[in-house]
Amino acid sequence: MKKGDLYKKQTDSMLSIHLDKATIDDAIFQHSVLCQTFLPYRNPGDDVTLWQQKQGNANLAVSATPYLNPQTEQYEILGIPYGPKARLILSHINTEAIRTQQQTINVEESMTAFIKSIGLGTDGRTIKEVKEQLRRLSASTLSLGFTNGTRSVQVDLKIVKAFDVWFPKNDGQRVLWPSTVVLSDDYFKSLMNHAIPLDERALAALSNNAMAMDIYSWLAQRLHRIPENKPQFITWQALKDQFGQGYDRMDNFKAIFRKTLHMAMKQYPNSLSKVEEVLNKGFNISYAQPPILPRNLNLIPAK
Repeated sequence: MKKGDLYKKQTDSMLSIHLDKATIDDAIFQHSVLCQTFLPYRNPGDDVTLWQQKQGNANLAVSATPYLNPQTEQYEILGIPYGPKARLILSHINTEAIRTQQQTINVEESMTAFIKSIGLGTDGRTIKEVKEQLRRLSASTLSLGFTNGTRSVQVDLKIVKAFDVWFPKNDGQRVLWPSTVVLSDDYFKSLMNHAIPLDERALAALSNNAMAMDIYSWLAQRLHRIPENKPQFITWQALKDQFGQGYDRMDNFKAIFRKTLHMAMKQYPNSLSKVEEVLNKGFNISYAQPPILPRNLNLIPAK
């Protein structure tokens, strides 16, 4: 997408979000842990089988699981899911599960419509990339760990427990997706208790930038949990540990983070003026109403 087209897309989305407040029926959902710790921005390498990330007391490990290729009858590693499309696909699957309250998701009917709704298009290259990330997600296990300094709790979640990841070779065939995706019992239960509602328009506007999507999701789950009139301070080092994948130099990270933070906050009007930089130190963050209010306590993650 050209720079001018991208700017218009983000500006139109910002105005729409400001003028027309979304309700829970308009929401798209992400697991709360994946609003704090994140998948890779870029492909860490097809041979990488373990990805780890930490933020505060939340720890994430993503493991690539061998899958049997029916064509070669050999086990293959599909790689770690990465980038904006992996985030969008997972949020779509989460949303369908929450809306239907079912572990079995009809992907065949919903995926193409979802891709169109967020403006990705359905050209051959995009379809191929989405398929690849769906395959990688299906063949991954999330290990979610929480520590308090003296003890730790870990839950291993296989997101998808059943579906055919070996798509037809011909992308022009009518069936572009498997008919269903079945979420594992553990992941489905965890999602029901730890889902964060996000504005689909915001994710669509940020759909070309994984860091921007992560910052938006982080703000959406973090700001409303801050006590009113009690701002919290976050150091630059903590932000780099959380969002600085691939950035060795702090000055380079600061430059891209400031720019991307501003991009994300424009899609979350409630956050404007709630994130203020303290020169050379970090940021003060203050309470803000979430982008979308949960309808019931089942959609508010446990503290």
